[in-house]
Amino acid sequence: MKWQQVRELFPDQFVLLSILEYREEDDKKIITEVAPIRAVSEKNANQEFFGAEPGNLVYHTANEECVIHLRRDPLMSVRRRS
Repeated sequence: MKWQQVRELFPDQFVLLSILEYREEDDKKIITEVAPIRAVSEKNANQEFFGAEPGNLVYHTANEECVIHLRRDPLMSVRRRS
């Protein structure tokens, strides 16, 4: 299912998705095909997001595109104070 179809089925909600297809552009993973699993309440969205299985994602349908911003080297931005 395309992201636009998910947005129409679940307007203005968080949704747990299974990622079926994506493409990478620069530091972004653009999700092109998903399978919605279920709606997620706003109250539980954070918990569901961090507990999602690999290949699944919690995302809000207010977003026009389903995009994951990738960090290539997350340790680069960490500074330790002496």
